[in-house]
Amino acid sequence: MEFHEKLRHLREHIKDWTQAEVAEKLHVDPNTYGCIERGETDPNLRRLQQIAKVFGIKLEELVSEKSVSNIGVDNSNNGYVNSFFSNCCNTSSSEQLVELQHELEKTRLLLEQKDKEIDYLKQQNADLRQQNVDLREMVGMLKK
Repeated sequence: MEFHEKLRHLREHIKDWTQAEVAEKLHVDPNTYGCIERGETDPNLRRLQQIAKVFGIKLEELVSEKSVSNIGVDNSNNGYVNSFFSNCCNTSSSEQLVELQHELEKTRLLLEQKDKEIDYLKQQNADLRQQNVDLREMVGMLKK
């Protein structure tokens, strides 16, 4: 089953939604969603993640070679990358492959940056807690 066919089947037969309803849930113009569902546009990774979330399924299930009736039957990631590219991105287009690789690299870098920010904020929190302890001690001494 082609990606866009699966998407239409999920919308019509599993969720019983209109294209406009899905577009609204994705915060996109109905024409934009219609192009995706007709196979005229290949969505980027972020949009695929949004679509999977809206339909309440895993990204792997959305882009796998499984038919809609098999969604949820096997959650293994075997062949995930191959099925992802063959189903939704036309691997014959090296530009799309490169674009997805760049998207993945950007995502990896963003996650690294977030981890660094979290570590920094944890250190700031620890420093502020220590300053709070020090100030309480000073106030205690001044009261005496």
